[in-house]
Amino acid sequence: MALESLASVSLQRPAEAKHTDITTYRRHFGPWLQARTGESFTTVALMREPVEWLRSWYRFKLRDDLDDPQHAMLGMPFAAFASRYANPDGPRRLGIGTQTDFLTNGDDRVDRIFRYEDIDSFVEFLEGRLDCAIELPRINVPPSVDVHLDPEVEEMLRKAMARDLKLYDSLAAANPFQALAARAGRLA
Repeated sequence: MALESLASVSLQRPAEAKHTDITTYRRHFGPWLQARTGESFTTVALMREPVEWLRSWYRFKLRDDLDDPQHAMLGMPFAAFASRYANPDGPRRLGIGTQTDFLTNGDDRVDRIFRYEDIDSFVEFLEGRLDCAIELPRINVPPSVDVHLDPEVEEMLRKAMARDLKLYDSLAAANPFQALAARAGRLA
């Protein structure tokens, strides 16, 4: 939304086009854009710390309950949602997949992946590439709810999210002390 006024093309709907995984981009959008412009594009993405990402998905899905009282999230605590996600078919059944599947395909991956928690580096990258100042609006804010997990449930979830955690840990943090502190907090 912050860059829409600078864009020649902006995909808003359907959501599948707005939120395009790397495989779909490489197969459809990338070739189409290159054919139209004669240039290749750098793909960029933000990746959230995996458990925080799932917390965000949970809050987002709860918001749907306001529009649909029969929604499947009605009365489901985060621990139950996290346990469902941790099942082998959980990401697919919940309709949210994994960040690794979204950002990578075998050896191929998004060109530049930034940690969501270090969004300032992402904005700085975009400002340098686009030669303009970027102001991020606060939009799409889900409701505040309890997303606490007991240690055993969180451990089970982290095992199920091992691929996402490995990818996330491979991303360089702007401040190496932040990365060390985050890892120490996860180990404690």
